[in-house]
Amino acid sequence: MTDDHRRCDDVFAEVEQAVAKGDWVGASECFGHFSSGVLQHFATEESLLFPAFEQKTGMFMGPTQVMRGEHVQMRELISAAAEGLANKDADAYSGNAETLLIMMQQHNMKEENILYPMCDQHLAEDAEALLPQLQSELKAD
Repeated sequence: MTDDHRRCDDVFAEVEQAVAKGDWVGASECFGHFSSGVLQHFATEESLLFPAFEQKTGMFMGPTQVMRGEHVQMRELISAAAEGLANKDADAYSGNAETLLIMMQQHNMKEENILYPMCDQHLAEDAEALLPQLQSELKAD
């Protein structure tokens, strides 16, 4: 999952570079890849990883609930940034993209330093079945 964070971050950086150059077609294309990847990542966590963790630990209102709430906020920022790109409005795009970047960085740190290690600990005996499912879903985009 951490590798997927990095992949999404790399594509997001490509969008930023294209916007800085005024390459709206390239920016829109890259943003489509970024958006698709991030939304697939969220869906994979929400449909597979989080439920497996919650079922194993009994923690339904803990870290997974916080992550779901942040996913909602980031989906809204992705939508607003996409609208800025569609309107070729660098200021609108950049404002939303900057907020999204900060939120993604904080979110990813929480997942990578808190939630994923907890998942590793609690889901170790389920890893053989769960890992291929996660990898398959992440490649579905």
